[in-house]
Amino acid sequence: MSEKIEQLRHDWSQQEVASLFSLPMNDLLFKAQTVHRQHFDPNQVQVSTLLSIKTGACPEDCAYCPQSARFDTQLEKEKLMAVEAVIEKAKAAKAAGSDRFCMGAAWRSPHARDMPMVLAMVKGVKDLGMETCMTLGMLDSEKSQQLAAAGLDYYNHNLDTSPEYYGEIITTRTYSDRLETLQNVRDSGMKVCSGGIVGMGEQEQDRMGLLRQLANLPQHPDSVPINQLVKVKGTPLESVNDLDPFEFIRTIAVARIMMPKSYVRLSAGREEMSEEMQSMCFFAGANSIFYGECLLTTPNPAANKDQALFSKLGINSKHQVTQQPQRLNELLKNTTANANELFYSAV
Repeated sequence: MSEKIEQLRHDWSQQEVASLFSLPMNDLLFKAQTVHRQHFDPNQVQVSTLLSIKTGACPEDCAYCPQSARFDTQLEKEKLMAVEAVIEKAKAAKAAGSDRFCMGAAWRSPHARDMPMVLAMVKGVKDLGMETCMTLGMLDSEKSQQLAAAGLDYYNHNLDTSPEYYGEIITTRTYSDRLETLQNVRDSGMKVCSGGIVGMGEQEQDRMGLLRQLANLPQHPDSVPINQLVKVKGTPLESVNDLDPFEFIRTIAVARIMMPKSYVRLSAGREEMSEEMQSMCFFAGANSIFYGECLLTTPNPAANKDQALFSKLGINSKHQVTQQPQRLNELLKNTTANANELFYSAV
């Protein structure tokens, strides 16, 4: 079976995915780590920083998102940031060890009037020598081409969950809408960042369905963020039952096996994870994280805590840190006062 798993596949059946989920944990982790080592340095974790460049007042009804205008989450709304302010935060992120800067805006889709500023942000961050990523909602072909021409490396647009459970979470945007955006992104030449959120009350078969949808895309996403729900007061999912940590780790491991060459990002929800849980996720094949105390608008482990954990595990980011990570924390953590999560992402 290992030879079959080593190949890039786009024809996974639900039964095959179920067989992976049903493996004893030791067998699953061994298989995932074996696949991981065939394509990646097991002691390297890619580090990104995520910034909310426009916060709140989103017209969508994503049940997990406090930035939806439909929910009362006491969110402080913010307009699109100035280009210069975004570049300053990117400089701080680079100094603290991040090699990719991700920018998220609470839009259904970017307006034409905002595109010049958005494109200037991309060019400014690229000039710093960093990889760039954005998540701005749905993209048509024209806007995808504009972002690609500006030098955007990655575009994040998550599928969120399985097609079967999707209607329980979102009604204002269809699954096919999301797939169309991913195709527009890929057609423009940009890399795709797409994953989902677990712990939203879905069943195991929905976690299987999400991974199957991602792995059976014509081309695997270059980056696959696996998010654990951050429950926010005022959203429809504020009281959903917690997901068992082992189920989260199992999802990471199966993602690694099914998409062996993709970066699997341990994304939202890390603030609630113990060091032991995060370590098991790294062993299961996660090899990317977000750096800094604020992940868009929800808490994230401080950069110095991540560095301490990396030191314990013998894990190092790809670029040498040149300044103390506290500088990044200071600049990012107050971007949106008392705010909460826009999306679960990024790159």
